[in-house]
Amino acid sequence: MMSTSLAPTDMAFFSIVARCSSLAAAAREIGVSPPAVTKRLAQMEARLGVRLLTRTTRRMHLTEEGEIYLMHARRILADIEDMERHVSRAPQEPKGLLRVNATLGFGRNHVAPLLSAFRHRYPGVDVQLQLTVAPPALTEDAFDVCVRFGEPPEARVIARRIAANRRLLCAAPSYLARHGEPLVPEDLARHACIDIRHGSETHGVWRLHRGKRTHTVKVGVHMSTNDGAIAVNWALDGHGIILRAEWDIAAHLATDRLRQVLGRYRTPPADIYAVYLPQHQYAGRVVAFVDFLREAFARPPDAPPGLRPRQASRS
Repeated sequence: MMSTSLAPTDMAFFSIVARCSSLAAAAREIGVSPPAVTKRLAQMEARLGVRLLTRTTRRMHLTEEGEIYLMHARRILADIEDMERHVSRAPQEPKGLLRVNATLGFGRNHVAPLLSAFRHRYPGVDVQLQLTVAPPALTEDAFDVCVRFGEPPEARVIARRIAANRRLLCAAPSYLARHGEPLVPEDLARHACIDIRHGSETHGVWRLHRGKRTHTVKVGVHMSTNDGAIAVNWALDGHGIILRAEWDIAAHLATDRLRQVLGRYRTPPADIYAVYLPQHQYAGRVVAFVDFLREAFARPPDAPPGLRPRQASRS
């Protein structure tokens, strides 16, 4: 009976083949002849009993089985590298597949550009970014790092604080000119408010704090969406008051396109965290990326993109 077990060298070989545009290109990168690549690939497919690639005269494509094999091969190779890095004292350049999750607007505007810069610094790391409305459950180990607002409730994960962040109430000057500015939280019930719907959170109920008192207000929701960028644009158009994280609106506040209201009241914290499972804490690619995030977010939220250090810390 033919064995179906595959060595890490086969996984590394297939990862190179999948990355190249053709078997000939893979042969050049590995340093062997094209027939040798073809033969080794055929032997792998024979052991597995499936086709991993479909090939034409011009292109080759991964089959569904090939996609599954490649995904697991990259993860296994990364785990092997993490183990070697953990027990070795020699410094090693981060490599392997980095799977990142972030929320829609923040991921698009902040995390995606940083991943581009991260890939330039560490070309040995392959990157996968998935944006979701609500944070995924970490128990399934579908991601290496999740970028979240607020410390996660799960006790069995590691959460490293990346940057301070506040949720601010604000509105366009045009809206405030027409409707006036709320003076106390209870005024929000008679104002037009723009709500951002995330997962199973209670919608249209905003909590503000001053001293030891908490104000829970059922606000007047006139527009709602699950996309934060859309909600901000509606606020800019003068449709109402929005409760939004400072990192997403700081530029608009700096140019007076939005104005903060009820600034004497505190809203629930929204500090930015990098969250990951304990088994990833020694992964070189994860350590490098989390450090990269902390370096990047050391600048003020209204600063232009780039890795510029914060001039003064903010309490």
